[in-house]
Amino acid sequence: MSSVLPASEAVRPDAERKAKWVIGVLLFSSLSAALMQSLVIPIQSELPELLNTSASNASWVITATLLGAGVTMPLVGRLADLVGKKPVLVASAALLVVGSLICALSDSLGIVLVGRVLQGAAMGYIPVAISLVREVIPPRMVNSAIAAVSATLGVGGALGLPLAAWIAQGHDWHDLFWVATGLAVAMTVLSFVVLPHVHDAHPATIDWLGAVGLALGLVGVLVGVSKGGDWGWSSASTIGLIVGGVVILLAWGWYELRSKDPLVDLRTMSARPILLTNIAAVLIGFGMMAQSIVVPQLLQMPKATGYGLGQTILQAGLWMAPGGLMMLLFAPVSARLLTNLGARITLSIGAAVLAAGYVAAVFLTGAPWQLVVASCISMAGVGVGYAAMPTMILSHVPMAEAASSVSVNTLMRSIGTTVAGAVMTVVLTSRTMVLAPGTPEIPTHGAFQLCFVIGAVAAALGAVVVLLIPKAAARGAAPVHTTADDERDDDLVEAGAH
Repeated sequence: MSSVLPASEAVRPDAERKAKWVIGVLLFSSLSAALMQSLVIPIQSELPELLNTSASNASWVITATLLGAGVTMPLVGRLADLVGKKPVLVASAALLVVGSLICALSDSLGIVLVGRVLQGAAMGYIPVAISLVREVIPPRMVNSAIAAVSATLGVGGALGLPLAAWIAQGHDWHDLFWVATGLAVAMTVLSFVVLPHVHDAHPATIDWLGAVGLALGLVGVLVGVSKGGDWGWSSASTIGLIVGGVVILLAWGWYELRSKDPLVDLRTMSARPILLTNIAAVLIGFGMMAQSIVVPQLLQMPKATGYGLGQTILQAGLWMAPGGLMMLLFAPVSARLLTNLGARITLSIGAAVLAAGYVAAVFLTGAPWQLVVASCISMAGVGVGYAAMPTMILSHVPMAEAASSVSVNTLMRSIGTTVAGAVMTVVLTSRTMVLAPGTPEIPTHGAFQLCFVIGAVAAALGAVVVLLIPKAAARGAAPVHTTADDERDDDLVEAGAH
């Protein structure tokens, strides 16, 4: 199972069987990496006691993974373009093993943070896996494969919540990371044994200065945005980090435009189809995270509020699971839309469906099943949108920049989720009420509904932004089987891909 799957073999049973194995491994591995997003959310309130630290410090256990993913994704994508995708995929999986093992063996905040950063860095596996699909899967299966693998970024976060809650409820909290370690080991072995190695390296130098500059800028902005609610939006720390991060990113952009081998080719990224797709990624990522934050809180609000649904953490996670599965189930639908309508229209449809789900949520808050219906509509839209984004990106970038371009797009989604977390926190903490004297303030029903309205507006804007992409530029968005595909894959075989 180590040969390239040429397009000319797309109709042969053995080629299709090999392709399904490869897709299966990429799906399992990407899902395992994505689970790290929500792995510790069920024990978030217990972390200060478990790690013998303050609540503010303990919150870094979640933030660290976000930072690890955001900072390393562009570098991981660039490395995949330069040294080949399979080596980087195997290395990312091994990184997840190390990070999970560190957390499983430690009770110290500092060491756990190191492990969580490594777990976040391992999420770079997902965009590289998406870019590999185009090279090794028969063209008629590419749309379905990209849709499924891309959906794992959202599916993992949604399914990770009930899984982690179930494990944490009856076991030691370290077992969360032992399970993650087991998944990572399987992911490493399968990636090494099953994934084909193609000669897709494009020799160039690594822009390490650019990598450091991007990391510093992103850390400043992401930390400032994610911690602004705790520190205060007018505090010197919040303003200093955000402004400082933006200044560094502007300087980084100036440097990248003058670099011979830039970490991120900003000229490619500024092309209208790529730029607008990445803007849409921020808005759709915002939409996905908005419901992931708001719906669980609403489910867990006490019934005494008059609007709360009184669910436990585990119950709330289980109610969220159908939405995550909806993303995966919609992969075949997304593939057909991509083939028949193209990536531009498909992406716009996904954003519109996401907006419709939020509109429904404004009126469906009376019972858990009602929120599940609204969540399923929203996540179906996210699934369609997430499938179309990498397809749009891959159809407008040269092969030598495929992994790095998809990684940047995935980073844009992550930035959207970070901003959503900050905005939803501000809304939920600015409209509050006291349930009984001496009890903490809690969000009002109107605060939750306003969050849904904001999510709908963000998703609708995403749909409009995508429609601004010129039709002519989007015509080639859906991969098609061409003679060039056959020649490309035949060349890879003859070159000795193994």
